[in-house]
Amino acid sequence: MVTAAQLRAARGLLNWPQEHLAKMAGLSVSTVKRMESADTGPTKSSLANVEAVCRALEKGGVQFLPGNGHGPGVQLRDGEKG
Repeated sequence: MVTAAQLRAARGLLNWPQEHLAKMAGLSVSTVKRMESADTGPTKSSLANVEAVCRALEKGGVQFLPGNGHGPGVQLRDGEKG
């Protein structure tokens, strides 16, 4: 499961406002805001919503990284620019 911090970081790498991510994921801006919130995070969202946001970010060029002892992260795929 991705974290709220990963979602915020991924969106930041792409330089996408929340409105753009919401449009790309087919969700409302309030859903994206709630998923990025440190208080609620994506764990309170439906699996379909989390998958839609992750797909949109990955399509934009982001790669989600699993925790490697220092926590999970994100990076741009090779050749991608934010």
